[in-house]
Amino acid sequence: MADQLIRATAADGGIKAVGVISTRLTEEARQRHKLSYVATAALGRTMAAGLLMAASMKRSGSRVNVRVKGDGPLGGVLADAGLDGTVRGYVGNPSVELPPNHKGKLDVGGAVGAGFLYVVRDLGHGYPYSSTVELVSGEIGDDVAHYLASSEQTPSALVLGVFVGEQGVTAAGGILIQVLPKAARDEELVATLESRIEALSGFTPLLQAGKTLTEIFNDLLGDMGLNIFPESQMLRFHCGCSFDRVLGALKILGEAELQDMIVKDDGAEATCDFCGNIYQASSDDLTQLIGDIQRESLISD
Repeated sequence: MADQLIRATAADGGIKAVGVISTRLTEEARQRHKLSYVATAALGRTMAAGLLMAASMKRSGSRVNVRVKGDGPLGGVLADAGLDGTVRGYVGNPSVELPPNHKGKLDVGGAVGAGFLYVVRDLGHGYPYSSTVELVSGEIGDDVAHYLASSEQTPSALVLGVFVGEQGVTAAGGILIQVLPKAARDEELVATLESRIEALSGFTPLLQAGKTLTEIFNDLLGDMGLNIFPESQMLRFHCGCSFDRVLGALKILGEAELQDMIVKDDGAEATCDFCGNIYQASSDDLTQLIGDIQRESLISD
């Protein structure tokens, strides 16, 4: 099943729902970063959460940056997702592995530990909005739902999942359901919705059972005036890094540091944290950068 995002409403627009399938992009991230099982689950959940939150943004170019920073051995998780359906991310210590938790599942909470969730929303006009909340469990889903309720005052149910086995990631994604004020006043509707969400065994078991996003929404909201938008959005792992950007970053180091790299290393190597791409800058590249710095210095003088 292709990685995709669908949107829906229910209860005359009083309920907003977004669902994502992110299996392939999570597997790509696993391979790029050589992630352990628990690191794959942590990053996969965070990327799915970022895509779900980005879906509510309006302006072209908008992005959401989700950073989970705890005191556990994973060393933090960072995902960057866009309204355009692209996402990228990484973890601090990709090889960390832990025994299963008391439920027999991957111990993402133990790997993350206690700490904070940082969310930065770039609305596309140069003034990012940032917010910080304390982690509730480190399991990602609970923490993002807590952020949405406390920072955006929107009651939200967030179900995330990543199933990774010996063959890699075979199911990943999530659903986000938000109850707006006009529907929140209907206590019976809210209670019914909460009961159905609590009854879910998780998200990945639904995908493994062959359920589509449309079928999942129908099960949850089908009798509440469900309206699924006809357009589905394709999702993909994508990083905007490039050799030119690497050269720009190296240039900031200054003439003396670049000259030292030429003498000691005959060039420079840089690895993108987000996607793992490796860039090689030769001594000629660095010499050209030094020349650019010198010319710019003469012009400014």
